Amino acid sequence: MTLLLSGLGATLYAAESPAAAAALEKEVAAIVAGPQVTVVHLWAPWCPNCRAEMTPDGWGKFVDENPGVKVVFINIWHKGQDGAPKLAAAGLGGQANFVAFTHPNPARKAGDRLETMLGLPISWIPTTWVFREGKLRYALNFGEVRFDMLQQMVRDATKAWER
Repeated sequence: MTLLLSGLGATLYAAESPAAAAALEKEVAAIVAGPQVTVVHLWAPWCPNCRAEMTPDGWGKFVDENPGVKVVFINIWHKGQDGAPKLAAAGLGGQANFVAFTHPNPARKAGDRLETMLGLPISWIPTTWVFREGKLRYALNFGEVRFDMLQQMVRDATKAWER
């Protein structure tokens, strides 16, 4: 069984189960559909770029300074590695606006790994998406987040967009 960590408790999903993957995607889609700005971050504990974001001025600070923003971390391509220790070391895990999951497919090898989430392609990690009301507002698909840029994207996503 694969343990998926969430702010509301732990959920068990069968490892590499298509039903578990679909249930996770459905849960993330429900979070993203909310009225708040939501940041979805796809990462893996072995990834050097992902680890580089886990600094005192990184994700922990961002989550703490943005209590109105829901932040969802999804551990993908993880080769079975538990991401909880790295998240805890980065100051992530106790915030009401933070939730973390581990995708049930641990594969990292191209062809076997997760290639889409919420209908969006995943070609690299870390990948960071900013949503509001279920709509993708910004996508950072190739590498580390610059937190000043992410903060600006969140500010822009809170504003009403003209249609």
